[in-house]
Amino acid sequence: MAQILTLKRRTVSTGGLSELVRSHGLTGLVRPASAHVLRSDGVGERILPVLPELRGLFPAGGLRRGSTVAVALRGPGPFGATSVLLALLAAASAAGSWCAVVGMPSLGLVAAAELGIALERLALVPDPGPEWPSVVAALLDGIDVVVAAPPGPVPATLASRLAARARQRGSVLVGYGQWTGADLVLETAGGGWSGLDQGRGRLSRRALVVSRHGRGAAARPREATVWIPRDPATPPVESAPLLEATA
Repeated sequence: MAQILTLKRRTVSTGGLSELVRSHGLTGLVRPASAHVLRSDGVGERILPVLPELRGLFPAGGLRRGSTVAVALRGPGPFGATSVLLALLAAASAAGSWCAVVGMPSLGLVAAAELGIALERLALVPDPGPEWPSVVAALLDGIDVVVAAPPGPVPATLASRLAARARQRGSVLVGYGQWTGADLVLETAGGGWSGLDQGRGRLSRRALVVSRHGRGAAARPREATVWIPRDPATPPVESAPLLEATA
């Protein structure tokens, strides 16, 4: 059975969160995100993997430690944004990284497991209360990927402070919703269902089109398609630049 650390609504200080981690038996299991494992080539593990379908959206081919990624709520409803978020976490989680999600009480764990997220390495803080920035900051000290779903718009100064914390600790900060200053932004660009054949049948899979924009190497818009549920036997759709409108 999956063991999920769930912190209920309460005011949690950095020290208090560490105590909760210890009380749930996670000491020794959650390594500091900055303690990068060295690969056989001697290069630090600075890139966390993403699904093959999503690699073309990331200039480094995956989640770069110390970066900030935002999942925007624009697009066809919250279902699409949540699916993008889960797809973003899936490969890193399956490869052994710890992930934490703060402020999403209705997160679908069945959908998370279907996409490949290891629930035994998923920490949930469904309702952190007004001290959510402190909770996120504390988790960035020891979790590889931390998702923050704030209750409203995040001031630029706070977003910048949390991004600096992620850079310092070597973790990945994922802002869900309205988030400023992210290195890369993902959002739902469309999709559709399959399974009806000649107008009859059951809906079996959904194609989720994900677009990206950002700054620096991520400034050029691109898109990719992820099928949900995923079929590992189906070759991924290659990412391609979005067509730009001409006058």
